[in-house]
Amino acid sequence: MKYVIRDMDKLEYRLLENFLYEAIFVPEGAVPPPEDIIKNPDLQVYIDCFGGKEGDLAVVAEVDNKIVGAAWTRIMNDFGHIDDETPSLAISLYKEYRGHGIGTAMMKEILVRLKSRGYRKTSLSVQKANYAVRMYL
Repeated sequence: MKYVIRDMDKLEYRLLENFLYEAIFVPEGAVPPPEDIIKNPDLQVYIDCFGGKEGDLAVVAEVDNKIVGAAWTRIMNDFGHIDDETPSLAISLYKEYRGHGIGTAMMKEILVRLKSRGYRKTSLSVQKANYAVRMYL
């Protein structure tokens, strides 16, 4: 599958709501949460006023000119918070595009961009039961 990883344009930041919802791990056989769960303050920290805070950086994956995934970072007090110098990473890919190396490519690209901005580390939280955990080990 051919794909392109590129910077997310400011006008595309609104798509982070969709990708935040897609990033929520739903175990096999479980009922997905309602879409308005992303309005929860614990989740809003990932996207609220994105682009206006230190450490805000986002890339997208495109397949056939369609945005199918996003990886973004922000310095915030989230589930994986380390300190006020370390951005937290979120990554999400539509299900039908998983398993083709796109998520790995997005993660590698955003890590390169973070390094070029002087960041030495980043944080990522993932549940052990999440199939994607193998990507982060």
